[in-house]
Amino acid sequence: MKNKKTIIIVGAGMVGLATAALLAKSNVSDRLEIKVLDAGTRPKFKYQSGATLRVSAISLGTINMLSNIGAWESISRFRACPYSKMFVWDEKNHTNDSEGIQFDAAEFGLTELGFIVENELIQQALLNEIEEIGIEIKFASRINNLSKISGEWGYKIETSDGKFYSPDLLIGADGALSQVRESAGITTKSREYFQSAFVAMVKPENHHDNIARQRFLKNGPIALLPLQHGMLSIVWSTTPEDAKISMSCTDKELAKKLSIASGYILGVLDVHGPRASFPLKIQHANHYVLPGLALVGDAAHIIHPLAGQGVNLGFADAVSLTEIIAKAFSNGDHIGDLPLLRRYERQRKGANMSMLYFVDGLNNLFLSNSKTLAAIRGIGAHLFNHSGLIKRLTAEVALGIKI
Repeated sequence: MKNKKTIIIVGAGMVGLATAALLAKSNVSDRLEIKVLDAGTRPKFKYQSGATLRVSAISLGTINMLSNIGAWESISRFRACPYSKMFVWDEKNHTNDSEGIQFDAAEFGLTELGFIVENELIQQALLNEIEEIGIEIKFASRINNLSKISGEWGYKIETSDGKFYSPDLLIGADGALSQVRESAGITTKSREYFQSAFVAMVKPENHHDNIARQRFLKNGPIALLPLQHGMLSIVWSTTPEDAKISMSCTDKELAKKLSIASGYILGVLDVHGPRASFPLKIQHANHYVLPGLALVGDAAHIIHPLAGQGVNLGFADAVSLTEIIAKAFSNGDHIGDLPLLRRYERQRKGANMSMLYFVDGLNNLFLSNSKTLAAIRGIGAHLFNHSGLIKRLTAEVALGIKI
């Protein structure tokens, strides 16, 4: 078909690749020419190797999306680990205390609440899918210059290999330090948490029974996320100083430290493999769109990891933007028109902001040493577990589906 509309997606991470796949599988794919550019080298995921360090809690809504674009089958065939229950408790409570917050898939007639999946596995499955479709992906293609086209809407891109592009729509999916966002002059509201996420892989003494657990400590929450073969992914949001100490511990020292931090809920933890640490912050773009430009995923918003919602919010952005673009053709709109793109911004900005600041408030609540707030936390957890409708609505938001 002549006069195809061109879309360039900058960023070949999970959200950027999902956006490309969704557009390529949409009912207007024959009217689009899609390219993906990424400054990094092509990822090399080895299915035969052990589990990689960075994982995500994938909601059922995200799984539906990945299934629809053909990526979930290859993901689930390998190391996706379902979790059927979730338990959250305060360090001042016992592990079997009724004051903890509990979710059970059976309460909602579900088999599981979601899956814990390696980020690299999701990325590779999406990469395989869109390459099979025939979308052009250029790695090691750094943006040297991104500028607004003089006297017109839209942007001109010059890449490190000397190529020039002037797409009908530029999608920034290039992460928290988004060059697309910065070059377009979109500002953000950002605040450092003075926390770092420490991540490690452990083997617990007792099996995790496919339960995702999170304990709130005075320095921040420690999550115990179930993996296949009885392994656990540890994600501990703690002080930068404590994360630095954890990075320098021997495996034996770290095992003892993590066992204590988890309240020995699964017995003694044995450290396996590498570890990593990275700073945490909350960040939200003041605008998601400009004429000819849209931001998705971490380029638009960064959330605290305690609720495990980061990548799910990004995938929801991708779904929403794809639906808006598809409707543009039937309505006779141009895919880069600002009024059109603002529909996407309206759909996603409010929902993302609500989740960002809800999780931010939750983190602050559990970090407080106030005895009054500690009592409120306990009462609140008890009421929440017996709240019925409120608990169901909360689950629907977290799972990304109607239950």
